[in-house]
Order: sequence, then structure tokens, then C-alpha cells
Amino acid sequence: MKFNLLNNSDFARRAELEFTRGKVQLPAFMPVGTNGTVKGLTIEDLIETGSEIILGNTFHLMLRPGDELIKNLGGLHKFCNWDRPILTDSGGFQVWSLGDLVKISEEGVNFSSPYDGKKIFIRPEDSIKIQENLGSDIIMAFDECTNYPSTYNEAKTSMELSMRWAKRCKDAHQSKSALFGIIQGGMYKDLREASLNQLMEINFDGVALGGLSVGESKEEKREILEYISDKLPKNKPRYLMGVGTPEDIVEAVRYGIDMFDCVLPTRNARNGQLFTSEGVINIRNSEYKNSDEPIDKNCHSKVSQNYSRAYINHLHRTNEMLGSMLATYHNIYYYQSLMRDIRHAIKDNKFANFLKDFYNKRDLEMPDGPI
Repeated sequence: MKFNLLNNSDFARRAELEFTRGKVQLPAFMPVGTNGTVKGLTIEDLIETGSEIILGNTFHLMLRPGDELIKNLGGLHKFCNWDRPILTDSGGFQVWSLGDLVKISEEGVNFSSPYDGKKIFIRPEDSIKIQENLGSDIIMAFDECTNYPSTYNEAKTSMELSMRWAKRCKDAHQSKSALFGIIQGGMYKDLREASLNQLMEINFDGVALGGLSVGESKEEKREILEYISDKLPKNKPRYLMGVGTPEDIVEAVRYGIDMFDCVLPTRNARNGQLFTSEGVINIRNSEYKNSDEPIDKNCHSKVSQNYSRAYINHLHRTNEMLGSMLATYHNIYYYQSLMRDIRHAIKDNKFANFLKDFYNKRDLEMPDGPI
């Protein structure tokens, strides 16, 4: 992987990742393909939306159908017919989400499969091996996601364990894929900085900010982002994990973040929540039952161009599969359009103007920030 920083507009960055499988323009949003598919979309749909990189879920693919099976079938790219870059998470967040069913030790993690109850033990080295079996272009270090809320000592102990695991991941990494480290430390600024410093010593190809979107307030998230952002390396990609809403993404770009992923646009689409240039609508609501308007008059997707709000409302109210598919396509298209608009604004050094317009269209007050 090669990282090229193209230009800045204040703190916001426009950059490019180069892989053998193609280039990824940054800032970028990565649709989440948990089981080797972005729910409701074909590979052709993903390409139409402008997606250049997707995320695969190590935890779930390891359990079903199995990473060895995928390796024997030519890797995840061939398995799902996606010939562009793939980032795989390490499985740490999914293990954390199992709560009391998990036992964590210095050596690794014991847990029971949520599918069949089988006892499983994963070490940091195993996570790297699984991701290499999948053939990922970007591999994530195995970490312990710090609980929220946590005491200072709890967050410190968790962060230090993640840093020891990070070193083991680096030592175990053998493929040509890029390897990213993950900053932990909870809501404690000095722990976040200590984590970053240790990751820089290990010398990862990129850095990710983990342990956010786990229940903290928007203000707490902003404070951590504001504190750590100007300390992040300028010559490496920066990834904010599991974030989020369009507003979350725009705010993080203000602080120089390059990469994002979240299940929000796909999961919410299946529940009738659609993202538009003027805010969020719930297409199931009765107010759209007779509306001949497109979902978003400013959107050029085939969904907004060809289907009315009334039709999408009907599909969702009758639980037709097509309703979720069209809503998912629209939301991913909207997210990718948002990222394109952000990149163009940074390129033209007009990101401050973009911010004002973004919040004005939503009748929202723009939060304080570096621009």
C-alpha cells in the first residue's frame, strides 16, 4: 500500500491509497460487508454507488464459512467477486460485544460461538493469520475494545494489553497487506496519546482510532478527536472506526480523518430511514404515502431518479424485499456522494464553505471546530 497526501484545506485532508487492486480516494467511506456481502446490494450495485473499498468482518467469516475455506477458494475477493480493495477488522470489537461470554487473558480471548456454542480461543497471531487467509488488502491489529464507562485504571490496563497485542500482531504479519494499529485508552486523553506513541514505535502502515461509538456522548467523542487529531502522523492514513452519521463524518474530516466505516446506512435503510441532502426521513411514515417526489431531489442515483417516495413507502409497509434493497442502494449512494463532495471541496480549498452549506441545508448549528 502506498499513501499519497494530495492537499489540505485547513485540517481536512485529501489523499489517495494505492493498492495492486486499485486506488482509493480519501476521505473514504467503506460499506460494511459483514458476511462477505453488503446486505441488499450486489457487487455491481456497490460499484455503481462509487464504492472503492469495502470492509469484511473477520469474526463472522472465521466462523461461517471459515477462513480456510475462503482461502482454498481463492480468497475473499474471488469468493464475493469484488476486485477492489478490502479492509478486514480484527474481530476485537465483535468479541467485546459478546460481553460476559468472553474471557480475556494475556495470551488471547476465549469465547463461545454465537452460532453453535463451540468454544473458541483466538490469539492476536490467529487474527492476523485469519485475515491473511482472507486475502485482505488492509489488516487490522487485534485489540481489546475498552469498556464504556471505565475507570482510569481499567482503561489503562486495557490499553496496555492492546499495545502488547499490537506488537505481537506486527511480529506475526507476513503478507504484503497493509497493517493498521488501533489507538485505545477510553475517554482519557493521556492514555490515548500513550497508545498512539507506542503504535508509532511499532511502526504500523496506518493508525485507527478505536473504542469510540461505544456509548459515549458526542461531546466526549469530539474531545478525544480534537485532542488526538493533531498528534496523528501526517504521512499515514487515519481511520475512525465505526463512525457514523453524515454529521459525524463531516466533523471528523474537519480534524483530518481519512477513513470511515459504519453499518448505519445499510441497517437503517432496512428500517426505512433514508439519508438525504437535507437530513433524514423515515420513508415508512404516512406523510409519504401519496408523495410523488423523489427521495432526494438533489441525488442522481437510479433510486431517486426512478422511484417515488410513495412507491418506496409502499414497499416498506408491505415488507417487500425490494424496499430494503432500494433504500440500501440509496443510502450507500448518498454516503459516497457526500465523500465525493467533501473531496472536491478540499481540492478546491473550499471546505469551510462546504461545512456552512452542509449544516444550513439541515437547519443545524455548526459545532465549534478547527475551521
